[in-house]
Amino acid sequence: MEFKGIVKKDQGRFITRYDLTYKTEDGFDKVYEMISRDNDIKSFEELHDRPADAVVLIMHSEDGERILINKEFRLAPGEWVFNFPAGLIDPGEDYKMAAERELREETGLQLVEIEDVIAESYSAVGFSNEKNICVVGCCRGEITGSDSSLEEIEAGWYTRDEVRELLKTEKFAARTQAYCYMWVKTK
Repeated sequence: MEFKGIVKKDQGRFITRYDLTYKTEDGFDKVYEMISRDNDIKSFEELHDRPADAVVLIMHSEDGERILINKEFRLAPGEWVFNFPAGLIDPGEDYKMAAERELREETGLQLVEIEDVIAESYSAVGFSNEKNICVVGCCRGEITGSDSSLEEIEAGWYTRDEVRELLKTEKFAARTQAYCYMWVKTK
C-alpha cells in the first residue's frame, strides 16, 4: 500500500470525515473514507501519532463479584446496547481525571481504585482512528443514573450468571462483549 494523501471532506462538531487516497499493491488507486476526533489531520503519521481521545471504564464491585455495565440507547444502531461507561477525555484532563468524571456523570458512582491500565486501543478500526485508554478498577456508591439529558443510560451491576444470560440475547459493544465473555469464564 502506498499512501497518496488525505483530504478533509466534512467538519462536524465532534467528528471530521476524511478521504484517504492510496495505491494498492496491485496498482489500483483507492479512496478510503474515515472519521476522526482530530479536525486537522494533514499527514499519514498524524493518523496514529496522537493522544487517546477517550477513556473506557471496566469497573468491578469491591468484592469482585459484580461488573458495572451501562445499557445505553445509541442512535447509530437505533437500539439499546450494553457498553462499559466511557467518554471523551476533555482538554486539560488526563485519563484518570476523565475516568473519575465519566464514572460520576454516567452512573453517580465513585472511583475507588484503578487496578490496571490497558494499552491504547482503537474504537472502530474499520472507519475511525479514535483511540481509547481502558482502565480496570473498582468503584462504589449508589447508582443514580446519567446527569445528562443528552444520554439515555441505565447503569447496573451484574453478576457472572446475569452476564452469561445477557450475552445470549442482548446487543453489546464489541469490547464490552469480549471482556464480559472472558470475565464470566473466570469462575
